[in-house]
Amino acid sequence: MGFLSRLIPARFRKKKVKIPVVRLSGVIQAGGSQFRPALNLANIEELLEEAFETKKAPAVAIAINSPGGSPVQSRQIFYKIRALAKKHEKKVLVFVEDVAASGGYLIALAGDEIIADPTSIVGSIGVISGGFGFTELIKKVGVERRIYTAGQNKSVLDPFLPEKESDVAHLKSLQLDVHRVFIDMVKERRAGKLAEDDTLFTGLFWSGEKGLALGLVDALGDMETELRLRYGDEVEIEPVEASRGFVARMISGRSATPRLGGEIGAGAAEAAISTAEERLWWSRYGL
Repeated sequence: MGFLSRLIPARFRKKKVKIPVVRLSGVIQAGGSQFRPALNLANIEELLEEAFETKKAPAVAIAINSPGGSPVQSRQIFYKIRALAKKHEKKVLVFVEDVAASGGYLIALAGDEIIADPTSIVGSIGVISGGFGFTELIKKVGVERRIYTAGQNKSVLDPFLPEKESDVAHLKSLQLDVHRVFIDMVKERRAGKLAEDDTLFTGLFWSGEKGLALGLVDALGDMETELRLRYGDEVEIEPVEASRGFVARMISGRSATPRLGGEIGAGAAEAAISTAEERLWWSRYGL
């Protein structure tokens, strides 16, 4: 039937609206690997460009499912989306799935409208840093920490040295700078929509339903229903996805040399560590 329909002159065909969809999922961070791709601009730039270059599409839909991560990568993705929207004159509809928190919510601000599931999690407009202190541990095992620097502040926040108030104060100052940028972006993009609430910029997070009341999102719903309401039952929702990578090709039948086998083993170990770190991000929101 698809072949036969193409034989019908275009003016007689029933017009369908095509909406490209880009899914942005995971912790936002630079780098990544074949085994554990990261959510960053380098990894999704081509997908975004392909989506916005879709001819005659009135809008691009972006589905977000991210607990946050790098503020720099979040801002780069935000600005890339806005630049493409302006260049191609397309509306951006952002759909929040499980969570769009912290850097995930910063990316969501790129949407002309933000639609969230009522049970999703949004917000967490704040900045967090974490680490460990091992000073007592190395004393117990009889290890002496030796460190040599040129510059009195090169060992700031070293986990094997006692914590200094001046180091913590410097980190807090940096966090406040980043937090201020984040707040300004929220206020600019959600101008006239935000509720008067003292907790908005404290790092708290809310359900999508509460986020609507606070002005963090524009509506509640899901992608398919919303796009059909806007563009009709004949709307074509077209996922824009990356081509298969190395791992997929391996699974499909290509054999690995011994050297590649070693690389896979090392990559798997790295992936295990990355997975544990990623789980910490998601666990902050009970996920």
